[in-house]
Amino acid sequence: MSKYMLIMRGTDESNAAMMADIDEMMVTSRRFIEDLFKAGVYVAAEGLDDPGKGVVVDFGGETPVVTDGPYGETKELFGGFFLIDVASKEEAVEWAKRVPAARGAKVEVRRVPGEDEVPAESGTSAESTGRR
Repeated sequence: MSKYMLIMRGTDESNAAMMADIDEMMVTSRRFIEDLFKAGVYVAAEGLDDPGKGVVVDFGGETPVVTDGPYGETKELFGGFFLIDVASKEEAVEWAKRVPAARGAKVEVRRVPGEDEVPAESGTSAESTGRR
C-alpha cells in the first residue's frame, strides 16, 4: 500500500461556485470521506481557510518576503487535501475522479514517499529529527 495525496486545486471561479452551494458541497464531501473510510483507505482530509486570510513567505531574494493573500498572481489555489492509502496510482486516480469538486477545479494526485525512501545521509530521517 502507498499513500497518495489528492490535492484540491481551484480557481477564483470554481471557489466561488463551491461557496455558492457550500451546504451541498459539505454533504457530498462528508459522504466521500465516509466512502473512503468504509473502503479502508482513509488516512486524513482537511480543507483550508479562505486564501485572503493567508500569507505567502517568498524565498526568492536574500531575505524572506511575506505577502498577505489573496494572491493575484496565482491561477490555482491549494484548497485542501485527502490523504489515502491505496494499492496503486491507478486506484488513487479512481478515488480522485470521485472527489466532490466544482466545475473548473482540479485534483492533483501525488504519491507520498515512505520513510524507507528518504536517503539516510540526508539527515532528515525520523531518527535524526526525533520525530516518529
